[in-house]
Amino acid sequence: MKYYAIIVAGGSGNRMQTETPKQFLLLKNLPVLMHTIKAFAQSDTQPKILLVLNKDQQAYWARLCEEFNFHVPHQVIDGGTERFHSVKNAIHAIEEESYVAIHDAVRPLVSKSLIDNCFNEAELQGNVIAAVQSSDSVRLLRDDKTTALKRDEIYLVQTPQTFSISILKEAYNQEFDTHFTDDASVVESIGYEINIIEGERGNIKITYPIDLELAELLLKN
Repeated sequence: MKYYAIIVAGGSGNRMQTETPKQFLLLKNLPVLMHTIKAFAQSDTQPKILLVLNKDQQAYWARLCEEFNFHVPHQVIDGGTERFHSVKNAIHAIEEESYVAIHDAVRPLVSKSLIDNCFNEAELQGNVIAAVQSSDSVRLLRDDKTTALKRDEIYLVQTPQTFSISILKEAYNQEFDTHFTDDASVVESIGYEINIIEGERGNIKITYPIDLELAELLLKN
């Protein structure tokens, strides 16, 4: 079976309070995105890596690859106006039967074992997403009223989110909807049940400045 990894790198630097997009910030002297790509390249499944990047950032990425002597094979795909369209562009580049892991560029600490487990479980079940159970109490706010939820029923969704290419092509053939928050929600909207695999607490998403500091600490350990 063939394997692909779609790495979606469309983020800006807004919440990081920097003009530099999050995926290009330095983490342990290497851009965040390079850590992410290396994780997939070093996994046992060895997926072909498709990097979805805004056209305006592609020249800058090429310069970074030269500067950091980064030669991990990957194909650059043009990003779209929304994450949905970016993933759709990458899916169109896959023409063979395969399993596809879709991953946030700014989750650089994903382990090789989680990547491989996601591919293995997707082969068995058709799809699987990484998620961790909430360790905090959770409340729902609706119409200015809050309600306690059962935290053992709440999962915090991560990536990779891994699917057979046939499911993805079917799901991404539909029109974009603002309710789509991730790839699982796109697939679920056409009737598929989504399977969960245990994610990793260290598989954090770099969103705020403190996240970068935490990632540095986790890498040291």
